[in-house]
Amino acid sequence: MGKAIAYLRVSTQQQHRSGLGIEAQRTAVGRFAEVEGIAIIREFVEAETGKGADALDRRPQLAAALAAARSAKCAVLVSKLDRLSRDVAFVSGLMAQRVPFIVAELGRDADPFMLHLYAALAEKERRVISERTKAALAAKKASGAKLGNPSNIAAAGVCGRQIQIVAADQFASGLLPVIDAVRRTGATTLEAITRALNDRGIRPARGTRWYASSVTNLLSRANKLAEAL
Repeated sequence: MGKAIAYLRVSTQQQHRSGLGIEAQRTAVGRFAEVEGIAIIREFVEAETGKGADALDRRPQLAAALAAARSAKCAVLVSKLDRLSRDVAFVSGLMAQRVPFIVAELGRDADPFMLHLYAALAEKERRVISERTKAALAAKKASGAKLGNPSNIAAAGVCGRQIQIVAADQFASGLLPVIDAVRRTGATTLEAITRALNDRGIRPARGTRWYASSVTNLLSRANKLAEAL
């Protein structure tokens, strides 16, 4: 049986006191460890934001979890990648600590390359959504619309759909290098690509597994983006 150090994090002291979030992470980590035959030998809990270049300095429990894992020669186990950070540079810095990380949501086989990729995609998606949302709100305000007015619900829905389209385009573009790498291994059919993505622990934007139809949609979106360039 393998072993791991569990690391749980919420962003605020209020969440920490209520136990909401922490218990959900503990349950997810425990269930994953049981299925994978991993013994959790220690647990570290933190209530601190993951933002900022000095995030590791402000997260002593994460530093302690890294030290404990290094001493025990095992991995640090988290429920989701964003429990480490939503910042790709910070995640890259953690990978440089030479302590393996296991993200329950992504599966045991997600290697550092995949963790970097998911962090980069998540960061880019959040930035695009934030920028588009601010731009849409500014445009509405400039046109005289009253923000928050129930009469603006339809317009807000249109803006929301536009933001979702942009996010989906960014996700498809980010996965193209992975698709190309898969194809170079000889997986050229839809079924082979689908199987390779699932075997590598790569998850779609929605759901937990790829299907031939979702790969088709991904490739179609990517092709349209390429034609538009």
